[in-house]
Amino acid sequence: MAKLKIAVLISGRGSNLQSLIDACADETYPAQIVLVISNVPDVMGLERAAKAGIPTTVVDHTAFEDRGPFEDAMNDALKQAGAELVCLAGFMRLLTDSFVDRWRDRLINIHPSLLPAFRGLHIHERVIEYGARFTGCTVHYVRPAMDDGPIIVQAAVPVLAGDDADTLADRVLAQEHVIYPLAVRLIAESRVRVAQEQVIIDHAEALGERMVNPKPD
Repeated sequence: MAKLKIAVLISGRGSNLQSLIDACADETYPAQIVLVISNVPDVMGLERAAKAGIPTTVVDHTAFEDRGPFEDAMNDALKQAGAELVCLAGFMRLLTDSFVDRWRDRLINIHPSLLPAFRGLHIHERVIEYGARFTGCTVHYVRPAMDDGPIIVQAAVPVLAGDDADTLADRVLAQEHVIYPLAVRLIAESRVRVAQEQVIIDHAEALGERMVNPKPD
């Protein structure tokens, strides 16, 4: 069976990109990365891709007068590479409705909270300030609104006494590296479909255990 061709859009160090690279290194994994695009030159994510022998290109947003031509250039690169699914992995540019619509249900993102809670930036600081007992991360299909779209996979982690934004971010990031390859696998296996803006996953086993924080006596 042919592997799903994915492209990854980055702006920085590419730790979630690395999780996808590592997953794709397994011959049984049903997807392959055909292109990595960065809107910022000389970032670590490009080095990660090059080390893995993955084609890369830089589409520097500062070289364009507005977002339309910038996104057209990215779209051309994606089409030329034959990308079937686009994965945002720390891509720090807002995408226009036009681009999102062109790639509707073929464009996914990972966000470091349990959406729809804590959209936007400075998430871990806000989680701690709010006194939330759990947080986590979400892989979702992208929609024009920021951090919005049908949810594919989520992972939850407890907020611990004494956590600061850095320790909490590390705990969440470890789960990001688990669920992003999982979401891509489910899509590549044709187990994911969107119906009335909700994701349905065929043959999925839900977590049956409760999670309580703090732990009951």
